[in-house]
Amino acid sequence: MNVSVEKKDNNTAVLTIEIESDVFGKALEKAYQRQKNSITIPGFRKGKAPRKMIEKLYGPSVFYEEAANTVLQETYDEAVKESGEEVVSRPEIDVTQVEEGKNFIYTATVALKPEVTLGKYLGVEVPKSEVTVSEEEINAEIDRERTQNARDIDVDDRPVKDGDHIKLDFDGSVDGVPFEGGKSTDYDLTVGSGSFIPGFEEQIVGKNIGEDFDVNVTFPEEYHEESLKGKDAVFKCRVNSISERQLPELNDDFVQDISEFDTVDEYKADVEKKLRERKEEQAKSEKETAAVKAAVKNASMLVPEGMIEDQASRMLEEFAQQIQSQGLSMDQYMQFTGMDAAKLLEQMKPQALERIQNSLVLEAVAKAENIEISEERFDEEISKMAEAYKMEKEKLYDLMGEESRDQMKKDLAVQEAVKKIADAAVEVDMPQDLDVEEDSEEN
Repeated sequence: MNVSVEKKDNNTAVLTIEIESDVFGKALEKAYQRQKNSITIPGFRKGKAPRKMIEKLYGPSVFYEEAANTVLQETYDEAVKESGEEVVSRPEIDVTQVEEGKNFIYTATVALKPEVTLGKYLGVEVPKSEVTVSEEEINAEIDRERTQNARDIDVDDRPVKDGDHIKLDFDGSVDGVPFEGGKSTDYDLTVGSGSFIPGFEEQIVGKNIGEDFDVNVTFPEEYHEESLKGKDAVFKCRVNSISERQLPELNDDFVQDISEFDTVDEYKADVEKKLRERKEEQAKSEKETAAVKAAVKNASMLVPEGMIEDQASRMLEEFAQQIQSQGLSMDQYMQFTGMDAAKLLEQMKPQALERIQNSLVLEAVAKAENIEISEERFDEEISKMAEAYKMEKEKLYDLMGEESRDQMKKDLAVQEAVKKIADAAVEVDMPQDLDVEEDSEEN
């Protein structure tokens, strides 16, 4: 293998990779062996036709595509290592020479990891935070607990009001023609939840059980179903049942049922304590975010577009996994929102750039401050992971492999860099909507 590197503008490069002819020859033979059973040649049993016969009939390049893909998969990673460059994007591949008996040559256009010039990162200014817990916040937290322990009580002596849980029959039509998904029986609905299109739930308020009534609405112009966008619709409805949530009274009995405390005062004191701890943790996180943002603002780097696109693609994959875990496919999400993959990728680019800049600056700070993770600290983290995964520590260590262990050490060093920057940050009074370090002239 021979690899040459041509540096381009904006931290991109073209790797020219030349592979010995016998490597491509072996890949051609593999392609033939894999495909021969699916190729029919008159006079030969399936899978028994000689390779030369197949190439004569279908052309000498019949196996080139699969063989080329095999060579690319088997050689690219090694070629990147041999180049000595730190590649941070998927490659754009162009095969420039592919012929049996000749060296296989291809180019890979890639983004290279940019150099970072750090500015001021210790002693940056961040907004001052003050953690307070109000009586209203304590009561709201307690009310949430009461709501979780509420009972649904059937109601039959009054009409529907906002917040009621009802069972509803509805049958929708546009210009007298029913449409798909517009009909249901005993549909569970919390009135005022915004589950239906605007204007629908408001018209249910005041209706009685067993009463037949029409709900007139207009579908939004941005509605996911093309045929219903902006259309006037009529839903023939009937309320079958009404129930309301009855919250338990806040007293010592309730407190004893839902907590380890005996009195309301003890319970409220614990709620206040937990709220304060939560706010303190949030304030710490916000301080870290603001300090890192300031350090990034004071640094300079040129992030190549390919690196941003690659990060955005990974974020899109993460997003797809997230919504799939909630029972929704990407196709359904795009149908509901009117988005497509290209639009989503474009929307994610600013956040992708921010992630990259944060990562590059924090790595540079870790290097500048000589932050190294001791074996003791690393062992502690492995122990925590093993406990979380309910595995033996030694087994987890072996399963991770050297590359994953090295990456974990880098991640821990970055965490230490965040802590160092945040601990050194200076809290000052400043409007919350202004960028941190906006008034600082020091870089």
